Formats: sequence, structure tokens, C-alpha cells
Amino acid sequence: MTGRGYLAYVAAAALALPGMAHADAAADFAAHCASCHGEGRLGGTGPALIPETLGRVKGLDQVIAHGRPATQMAGFGDVLSAEQITGLVDFIKAPVAQIPDWDAARIEASREMAADYAPAPAPVFKADPMNITLVVETGDHHVSVLDGDTFDVLDRFATPYAVHGGPKFSPDGRYVFIMSRDGWVQKYDIWSLREVGRVRAGLNSRNIAMSHDGQWLAVANYLPQTLTILSTATLEPVKVIEVEARDGTPSRVSAVYQAPQRKSFILALKDAPEIWEVATDPEAGPFYDGYVHTFEKGGTEAFGAQEGLFARRRIRTEEPLDDFFFDPDYKNLIGTNREGTKGVVINLISGGKVAELPLPGMPHLGSGITWDRNGHKVMATPHLDEGVLSVIDMTDWSLVKQIRTNGPGFFLRSHETSPHVWADVFFGPHKDEVHIIDKQTLEIVATLNPAPGKTVAHTEFTRDGRYALVSIWEDDGAVVVYDAKTLKEVRRLPMKKPSGKYNVWNKITFSDGTSH
Repeated sequence: MTGRGYLAYVAAAALALPGMAHADAAADFAAHCASCHGEGRLGGTGPALIPETLGRVKGLDQVIAHGRPATQMAGFGDVLSAEQITGLVDFIKAPVAQIPDWDAARIEASREMAADYAPAPAPVFKADPMNITLVVETGDHHVSVLDGDTFDVLDRFATPYAVHGGPKFSPDGRYVFIMSRDGWVQKYDIWSLREVGRVRAGLNSRNIAMSHDGQWLAVANYLPQTLTILSTATLEPVKVIEVEARDGTPSRVSAVYQAPQRKSFILALKDAPEIWEVATDPEAGPFYDGYVHTFEKGGTEAFGAQEGLFARRRIRTEEPLDDFFFDPDYKNLIGTNREGTKGVVINLISGGKVAELPLPGMPHLGSGITWDRNGHKVMATPHLDEGVLSVIDMTDWSLVKQIRTNGPGFFLRSHETSPHVWADVFFGPHKDEVHIIDKQTLEIVATLNPAPGKTVAHTEFTRDGRYALVSIWEDDGAVVVYDAKTLKEVRRLPMKKPSGKYNVWNKITFSDGTSH
């Protein structure tokens, strides 16, 4: 039995159909959907069809009736009545009765490595491999590989359904790892322009993080409530860590982050007033810095075979914190509370709270960036519920300014060579605008409108900062290339809902102005 076949078999054996689902809808699912999506709705060759992975997806009835372009999803409008389709929508939106343990054995059973893959000894293209930019196209679940100098498309490859969170590159920039909302992790060789393999690390996952040395990839999971650690070389699971608060309450993992200077992963927990730090080095350097009082009684807990490897440290907080941002040295983090009404600064060395920041309006710290201003390092974050950007002095954690924008934004981006911050206005009637903000005066100096009436978002720069790439976030969208100095359009590349763009060099060097 193949890995995916075993996956569907295990899911079917472990799950009971939801009691609230109508028997006819269950029968229709079994007849028409289970072969691709798994009898337990946890996925197979198609994505998982459960509330946690469907999220706020709209138009499910139209997808069932007419299929999805450029995918294997066929339409069933000529087989199923409108009433049957409505029943199927209700069925797949209903919670499953029981979520199975997605342990290391089941993760390993899902692992599929490309049999015909052979690593190229050198890049198979002439472009600068460090100036490659990947464009995630969520419209039809593909990634385009762009030459950062010519903007020619070198390759376009299929990804798992519903990529979520930013791709992560190996420290040498050769490999990229991409994660889908339903837990599939794909490894792609940029030099060879070939997929290496994929594995399902969870059932509903939030994001991934790369260890400082490139050996380990951590996957943050909502379902099950675990942190999965994979070998980047083989995609084999090396550890599945159950995430529980001190009192034994299971917690979803909101996100996992790389802290390269500390040689660790940092975890944001959705349901526990704790921050976790997991060592990615056998010596567990950050755990022996003189602050052993922050550990659990008896010292750290070693989860790996080697002393210190994957040891866990808990940092207590007053309430659950989410959506982290780190200073450049990874000595401090800022987290938001669940209500999104404030920011809390935690020192990662002592584990103590340093400051509270007035950040109402649901700050989106995951899109925060830093730059130098008047001899001080500052950070800025957009707000999802308010048309402002908050600028914070990271020297004393004071609020420098709140920049009023034409609506709530989602992403910020800059580059160390650029005098500007590029900020989209993702929500509201001005969703087609991008503000250009002077880093020193903190004033909006220009507003671009590359596609009137369409959603415009997410800027990325080329390696040298000469060009800025902006997404028209539509199924018939595009990546618009601007000269970063003149703000003039240089080229427009048609794309299928290009949700994000990621330059190899900017990401592996943690370039100033790039969200980490």
C-alpha cells in the first residue's frame, strides 16, 4: 500500500462519520470524494476537507459542481443535484468525531520521495542562484521560480493544496521547503528545478521554521496539538513533541520561529500562557546562560537521543501570546495577546517581561520589519483592524509614531538599500493601493495604484534592492515589478493569485526590512 493509501486507510479506521451529517451526504462523499480526500476527510491525493483546513473558504458548492481549474478536482454538477451538493457542503464543514494521533509512524508512512530525482552538481540555469525569487500562486496551487535579474520564469511547479506560511530556504539557498494548511511539507531543489519529495507532518498546520544549521525543519500544528521535527535531508520525522501546558492542558501551536543566534526554535502557544524554546543544537547553548531558574524543576527535558538536542524550556507569561516579532539579535520578542489589544516584550535570556506596548487594532507582528532611524533601531507593524502603522523604538520600547493609512494593511517590506517602507492597504475600499513611506520622516511620500479596484499586497525586493515586486492578489493577477528608486513600473508578469514572493538572498541573510 502506498504512503497516501495508508494515510487514507488509517484516517478511515480512526474516524467515525459526524453524527450530525446526513446519511445521504455521507454516502455521496464515500462514492464521489473519498478516493481523493480520504474516507475520514483527512486528505489523500486531495486536501483534507475538515473545518480546520477549509477555514473561511467560500463557494464550496461551486467547486463541487464545476471543479477547480488547473487541478485534478472534477465537477460533479452533472451527477449530483443542487440539494445533494448542499448536503455535501454541510457534511465537510462539520467537525470530525475524533482526530487520530498523527504520530511519527503515520508521518513516515505518508513520506514520498521522487524516485527519479538526482541533485544537479551546479545550477541548471544561468541566473544568480542567490537572486532567485519564488512566487507562491494560490490561485492554482503552484510556485513560479523567477530570475531576479531578468524576471523570466525558470520553472513553475505544483504545490500541495493551500500553501500556508512563508517558504523556508536551507542556509545555502539551494533547497526550499513549502507547507500546506493540511500539513504537507514539500522539498524542492532550486538548483535542479525539481521536487525532491513531500511528507505530511500534521493534519492542520500553521507554519514551518528552519534550524540555524539547516538540519531540522519544525512544523507547528493545530491538529494534532504537536510540534513535528523533520530531517531536512530526508524529510523523515525525527521527533513529534506533544504540546501541553504545565497543568497538562493540550495546546495548539500558533507558530514556530527560528532563533538562529540562540540555536533554537521559539513556539507561540494558542491555548497556554507559556512560550516554548526548543534547542536545535546538542550543546543546548541558550539553556546554559545562567538563568536556570527559568527551567522546569529538575532542569531541561531532553526529547532527543543526544543530551540537549530538542530540549524544551518553558517561559511563563501572564496570558497566551501570539504572532511573535523578534529584535535582530533575537534577545527579545514581542507578542500580542489573544484580543490583539497590546504588545508584550519578553526577554528571551531572562524570560522576564520587559515592557507592554499600546498596540490596539490587532497588530500583525508577523509582518513587522526593522530599520535604522536617527541612530536607533525601530520596528513597525501594520494593524489588521485599524488603518495605522505603529513605529516602535526598540531601544526603550517607546511608541515613536502611528502613521495613518488609507485602511488596515497586511504586509510591510523594505530593504537595507531603500529609503522607503512599502505598505499595502489590504482591507477596505483602498485595497488597490500601496503606500511608500519615508523611513526617516515617517511620512507617506507616494501612493501607487497598480490595478484599480483589485487587491494589491505583499512587496518583495530583489537581492540588491534595485527592484520591488508587488502582487495583484487576484486569480487573474500579476506580479508588478517597480524600479525601487523611481517608483516606475518596469514589467508586469501574469500570475494566478500571487499571494507571496520570497527572494533567496533576502531570506537566508535575514535582510533588514524583511519579515523573518
